[in-house]
Amino acid sequence: MARRLGITGGIGSGKTTVCRIFRVLGVPVFVADVAARQLMNNDPSIRSEINEIAGKDLYEGGELDRRELARLIFNEPDMLQKVNASVHPAVLREFEAWSSAIDAPYVIMEAAILFEARADRLVDRVISISAPVEERISRVMGRSEISREEVLERINNQMEDNEREEQSYYVINNADNEMIIPEILKIHGDMLRLAAKER
Repeated sequence: MARRLGITGGIGSGKTTVCRIFRVLGVPVFVADVAARQLMNNDPSIRSEINEIAGKDLYEGGELDRRELARLIFNEPDMLQKVNASVHPAVLREFEAWSSAIDAPYVIMEAAILFEARADRLVDRVISISAPVEERISRVMGRSEISREEVLERINNQMEDNEREEQSYYVINNADNEMIIPEILKIHGDMLRLAAKER
């Protein structure tokens, strides 16, 4: 079975960019956010659980009204916890099935809330991506129509960088002036050596 590398980091840290480089190196990448979105739209039991938690139908247009869900759970930690308890185990099961079916030295799971979802138990090593807060804010504002305040709120609702880094095997500083490709190549070599030990 393929070895597993987790990639995590706060909003705007550059997880997608790092994963794109790993993909160029031929490493299969599982994006937890994409899997969660598909499950929330297509899994009948998750759909009914979300409606039950929300106390209303959030699927009137056929797909989950993500904006409305975000509004409902924003100041309701209990509600957020219930949604996560419904979705996270299903995402982790998908990852298990996906990675077991792939023939590669190692695979990647990209998840913003890797530690919070306890997905770190499913991977061999974790990379934590960090970047200066101002750069993260401008990256997020540049790609989506949300205000500076909203980005800051999301950053403040996520695990602190140093907390994430303490639990990670590797740390990549993805500031705009940093060269990240040599670090990624080093990690890639490490993971290939780790995979070779098993074969």
